[in-house]
Amino acid sequence: MPSILFQNQAASFSLKNKNLLKHWIKQSIQHHKAHLGELCFIFCLDDFLLDLNQKYLQHQTLTDIITFDYSTINTKNIKIISGDIFISVDRIQENAKKFNVPFEDELHRVMIHGVLHLCGFKDKSKSDKLKMTENENLCLSELGLLKKSAIPNKS
Repeated sequence: MPSILFQNQAASFSLKNKNLLKHWIKQSIQHHKAHLGELCFIFCLDDFLLDLNQKYLQHQTLTDIITFDYSTINTKNIKIISGDIFISVDRIQENAKKFNVPFEDELHRVMIHGVLHLCGFKDKSKSDKLKMTENENLCLSELGLLKKSAIPNKS
């Protein structure tokens, strides 16, 4: 059964508007011609994510997000988006200050960035980064519209 879960490894962090975000993520996946499978967002601290980065990707740097892709293609040739998306709350906080944006805005950008990776978007080349940013902005504008509508918030 399709689902979006939010887990917390960072004791002081609390995600707001969970139902709204679930609706938005599902809508974003559908917009990219895919279906929701099982998606889990794990919010953690720098140390936890650095350990994953070293262990699984052999990277020695801090990062804001690591996405593990478990997506499949069904019998109708439709991509079923599944994965674990680890997000460093510390990096989000630091990047929000660096880019002079609210924490929540940076968090939403990073969340949808992970989802877009699962949908097949890359960000290694300059042209790929432009496409990724364009799609992030499109999804974020949809979230802005949803926030103004009557989606119930049952955090």
